[in-house]
Amino acid sequence: MQAVNKNQLFVASCLALLVTSLSFGIRAGILGRLGVEFNLDKAELGTIAATAFWGFPLAVVIGGMVVDVIGMKRLLVLAFIFHMVGILLTIFAGSFSNPFWALFISTLCIGIANGTVEAACNPLIASLYTDNKTTKLNHFHLWFPGGIVIGTLIVYFLDKAGIGWQIQMALMIIPALLYGFLFVKQTFPPTERVASGISTSEMYKSLVNPLFIFMIICMFGTAITELFTGQWIELLLKNVTENALLILTVTTGVMAIGRAFAGPVVHKFSPQGVLLGSAILATLGLYMLGHTSGNMIFFGALVFGAGVCYFWPCMLGFVSEYLPKTGAVGINLMGGAGMFAVSLYTMFMGGVYDKLILKQLPPGADLKVYNATEATAPMKEALAAANKAAGPEVINTTLVIPIILIVAFTILVLVMRGKQKPVLQVAAH
Repeated sequence: MQAVNKNQLFVASCLALLVTSLSFGIRAGILGRLGVEFNLDKAELGTIAATAFWGFPLAVVIGGMVVDVIGMKRLLVLAFIFHMVGILLTIFAGSFSNPFWALFISTLCIGIANGTVEAACNPLIASLYTDNKTTKLNHFHLWFPGGIVIGTLIVYFLDKAGIGWQIQMALMIIPALLYGFLFVKQTFPPTERVASGISTSEMYKSLVNPLFIFMIICMFGTAITELFTGQWIELLLKNVTENALLILTVTTGVMAIGRAFAGPVVHKFSPQGVLLGSAILATLGLYMLGHTSGNMIFFGALVFGAGVCYFWPCMLGFVSEYLPKTGAVGINLMGGAGMFAVSLYTMFMGGVYDKLILKQLPPGADLKVYNATEATAPMKEALAAANKAAGPEVINTTLVIPIILIVAFTILVLVMRGKQKPVLQVAAH
């Protein structure tokens, strides 16, 4: 039997996550244009964007439950199929009689693919690097912000060159084909839970541990703070600054660099210490994004990026290190809970955003009329002014979440002081 090749499995995992993140970065960049081209209001755009976030938890939770049964390789083949279907459906959305539903279904497929990638790759990384899980999960997850940087830069420069959004979406096919090819050739190890002989019933019993439930609740907040803001930042701030998409590039660029150098940070401060510092910086960054203008917004984006940088991998790393008996289901429930919370919040805030815009427009105004391509110049000016006022208000509403996280993670640091990480006896690969 072929030996497990750690390096190739890790590279293929990073490529799979790159496709996941490109789908966020490119969609964040083209969301406004999809709205104009297909005459969709903010609530409809919010519903489409949210679909990726609830397709993800659906896949990551189910994937976490079956990964030990069907194997990580089969899950990743499924992810590849869903990625390809989702990308192609988005590209050809204009060919359908109702583009909204084409975009809805395509985003759902991409969300399912993204969740399936995490359902297989998170336990895979934990199984490959049992003695260095949080650091390697950070290295793996740097490809999420890294891919968003690449995606937003693709949108920015190809827009300047006059190249359409369909071509921009099609570029995602290249890394998708690469990760599909690499995974098919590889031999996969068993998950850490299976290798250590922990029974399925013991794994499920571990899920009712109060510490695990507390971390699930915290995951709601960390995911919303990071991903809602990232997915909507171009729409929220495009009327406040001329280079709104570059704010996302700054934020995610800082995240990618931070995760690349996660090892010393995590070892010095512990996952829970890093999470507390992250919540403080995220709060400061969001406050600056909602209360400043001009170049100060870019400084706010930098602080915000440093804040949310370690949220996702350190949440997963904490559970994998301090609650290892929860296995693949535990680590994937965390990701699923985070994305599910983002989906609900995105749908809710899409409607809130529309109401905030309407408050700035004349009584009885119809947003679809103001958004239409044939809208008059005064209407377009009024809508731009309304968007300028409403965007920062949405950010300020979200600010309460990282403030709550500061309190939660302070409690976590105090509770975990002096506690040792449990060690599972895993057979060497």
